[in-house]
Amino acid sequence: MTHGMRADSYTPRPDGDGGLRNTAARYALLPLRIFLGVTFVYAGLDKLTDSAFLKDSGAGSIGDMMRAVRDSSAIPALVDMALESPVGFGYAIAFGELAVGIGTLLGLLTRIAALGGALISLSLWLTVSWAAEPYYYGNDLPYLMAWTPLILAGAPLLSVDAALRARRRRGTF
Repeated sequence: MTHGMRADSYTPRPDGDGGLRNTAARYALLPLRIFLGVTFVYAGLDKLTDSAFLKDSGAGSIGDMMRAVRDSSAIPALVDMALESPVGFGYAIAFGELAVGIGTLLGLLTRIAALGGALISLSLWLTVSWAAEPYYYGNDLPYLMAWTPLILAGAPLLSVDAALRARRRRGTF
C-alpha cells in the first residue's frame, strides 16, 4: 500500500472560478472589515461628540478614566504619558479611531489602517482593560486579534486598494 498526500482537498482554482466555496473564501474578510470599520468609526465619533469624555476631569472624562486605570495597567508609564495631556490623548485616540475605521471601510491603505487599529487596541488592552479578570472579559484583546487577518491580507476585494492594484496591472495608472 502506498501512502501519500490526498489530492481531493480544497484549493482555490487559479482562474478564479470555483463556485460558491471559492467565492466564500474570497469574501471571507469582508464581514470582519465592515464590523471593525463601523465599530472604529462609531467609537471615534462617540468620543468626539461626548461632552464629558474630552475633559481633564469629571465623571466620564478621559482624565479620570486614565487616573483610575493607572495602577492596574500593564505599563503605568504609558498611562502617565497620556496623563500629561489627557484631552490631547483623547483627541488622538478619537481621530485615530476615525482614520482607522474609514480606511478599513474604504479599503484604503488597509494594512496600514489595520496596523493602526491593532496598535490602538494594544494600547487600550495594556492600559484600560489589562486588569479584567479573567482576561477574556476585556474586549480590547479580541479586537487586537481581529485586526491580525487584515494586517496580513489587506482588502483584496471591494476596496480602493484592489482598484488601484487592478489599474496598475492594466498599466492605466
